[in-house]
Amino acid sequence: MTSDLRAAWSDVRMVFLDRDGVLNEKAPEGEYVWRWEDFRVLEGVPEAIAWLNRAGMRVVVVTNQRGVALGRYTLDDVKALHAEFQKLLAAHGARIDAFYVCPHDKDDCNCRKPLPGMFAQAKADFPEILAQTSVMIGDSAVDVE
Repeated sequence: MTSDLRAAWSDVRMVFLDRDGVLNEKAPEGEYVWRWEDFRVLEGVPEAIAWLNRAGMRVVVVTNQRGVALGRYTLDDVKALHAEFQKLLAAHGARIDAFYVCPHDKDDCNCRKPLPGMFAQAKADFPEILAQTSVMIGDSAVDVE
């Protein structure tokens, strides 16, 4: 890692990661990834998360899961998938500190990205985090908003 990049990350304490398209292959439009057998982890993800963990950063996932609101799968299905992902990460010396899921349909809550609800949930669980020392990594402008 270059010294400029190292310096840019030196103040980061919390990394928020979108799930679909960042950690795993995104499903085609109108489809959803909710079963472990359909969860295709992107190359380098476990190693990158392990690096963030070793650097002392908290790593959390924030994911919109509209399919729950549409009745395509349940919140328990999402939790089971995340538990399997944690097992895979553990085999690489990595972990996610928390998963925050918005199971609502559009315009039904304050937690669906880009709204701040999942950040507020993380702040309640990790009161030491600050927006100034956090980064959001997503695959769309909505994620980062």
